[in-house]
Amino acid sequence: MVNIKNEVDNILEEIRRTSPREEIVIAFSGGLDSTIVSALAIKALGKEKVEAISVSFEEYSYSKGMKNIQDISKALDLPLKIILGRREQERVLKKGPACNKCTRIAKLGKVKKEASGRLVLTGSNQSDTWGKRGIKLYGGFYAPLLKLNKEEIRKIADFLNLNILQIGENKFREGCKLKHLLKPLATPRYHGKAAAEANELLLSILKEEKYGSILANVKIIGPLNKNMGLVNVSPLPGKKLKEKIIEELKKVKVIEKVEFLDKPIKLIVKANKGQFNHQHSRYWLEKGRLQPDFSVPLELEWLLTTNKNLSTFQVIDYQIAG
Repeated sequence: MVNIKNEVDNILEEIRRTSPREEIVIAFSGGLDSTIVSALAIKALGKEKVEAISVSFEEYSYSKGMKNIQDISKALDLPLKIILGRREQERVLKKGPACNKCTRIAKLGKVKKEASGRLVLTGSNQSDTWGKRGIKLYGGFYAPLLKLNKEEIRKIADFLNLNILQIGENKFREGCKLKHLLKPLATPRYHGKAAAEANELLLSILKEEKYGSILANVKIIGPLNKNMGLVNVSPLPGKKLKEKIIEELKKVKVIEKVEFLDKPIKLIVKANKGQFNHQHSRYWLEKGRLQPDFSVPLELEWLLTTNKNLSTFQVIDYQIAG
């Protein structure tokens, strides 16, 4: 079991050793991980050596995200710079969902370029794929929390008396609305708009109703010419709120069908040859990427795509159990 005080002291000392004299940059999202890294970096080096850089994806970022980022940076007395990454994000996701690639290019790549040679600290840890596969110090990036899991990181937040504000669907991750688009972002004003509007609307309804969800999102699936919204809310709301959510989401003009999930579901998934033939990749997509974001048990039926423009996967349809 990790002793939190000792762990914090060890991280502070490591930050000092890793960057003893240089100014550093935080890849700052306003979520749990990057907020803790920011607080630790300030403690270790002093605020005069620390700058936070946040990437705004504009309509694909949650509306209160930038305000929360500004509030947190102000509370930490942390210098903050905001840069734009929407165009890079749209290019990356044009041929299919690719969260890791998007993080690497549209987020961390933009921050590294802006850092102009300064070391970039990230919040990567054992609860994300970057942490599980990454190296603590490599290529101009440094991940002080790399060996920790989310539970340990939350304990550090409590130890440091940090109040992590909720930005997206979950208090402990800032999220991006395009992670809920489970098909190519071929036409941003149609596919991207569906994910952006539906997820913003869902959270606003839950806030208005003062409903305490631990998971809330609208997954956008279907063929390229049809957007279907799969609504995930946990705990499952009562009939009245459920009906209100469905009614309001049906008003989103770029979504043709809305399904509120309260029973197990099978997703019909087309994948490119590389992913289709790679058992570990398929397993990770189901258990690591998709199931945690669904409020009901999930099963996947895999199909090999004939679309040469699909570089990852596309959820084309679904079946409700029973």
